Amino acid sequence: MLTLQQASRFIFRLLFWVPVIFFSLLLVRNTILYYSFSQTFSFIEERAILFAKPLYYWSFYLHIGAGMFCICAALLQFSTSIIKKRRKIHVWSGKIYVFVVLLIGAPTGLYMSFFAKGSFWERGLFLFMALYWFFTTWWGLKTIKEKNVVAHKIWMIRSYSMAMTAVTFRIYHLVFYVLDWGHLENYEISLWISVLGNMLVAEYFIYKQSKRYLNSFTI
Repeated sequence: MLTLQQASRFIFRLLFWVPVIFFSLLLVRNTILYYSFSQTFSFIEERAILFAKPLYYWSFYLHIGAGMFCICAALLQFSTSIIKKRRKIHVWSGKIYVFVVLLIGAPTGLYMSFFAKGSFWERGLFLFMALYWFFTTWWGLKTIKEKNVVAHKIWMIRSYSMAMTAVTFRIYHLVFYVLDWGHLENYEISLWISVLGNMLVAEYFIYKQSKRYLNSFTI
């Protein structure tokens, strides 16, 4: 029989992972639609001048493809059963994730940040996101090469927190849309809460895991 603490932990994980998985798969589904290369999507229509430039055009499609893969990889990488029983899946999906982030996702995100919707501050936030995503992933790679598994987990949690902003942004955006917030206000606040919120949640998970790791050495 489950104890009260085990039951509460199970419920918390359920409430956390069910919406994350649902919105991740929904985002993947919506992203795939862009590969019809139709010009009728509102995002593309709003930026018709930018999409006329080949560099921006291909950066966009490479970026959303990289993001779609990274979101799926994140769900695999955080599966305890895969880490323990299917280690090769964890290793190879991790290698591909790092390659995609460092060579495609972060560089295209950095370029596109200069043309992002919103004010100077929102463009600056997108710039920060691209750099933060790149360097946390780089340190995740560096630490695992040094066989520092604990540090590797810490840096990869931070890296995935940035990859998942695409998911959490849409959750907040939907909530504020239901609350009838203005479009631009909704966009800007959803973006800031998503980025800062994901970073805080990542640091909370790191704190909890570090505490659990240190407690394992106590008698």
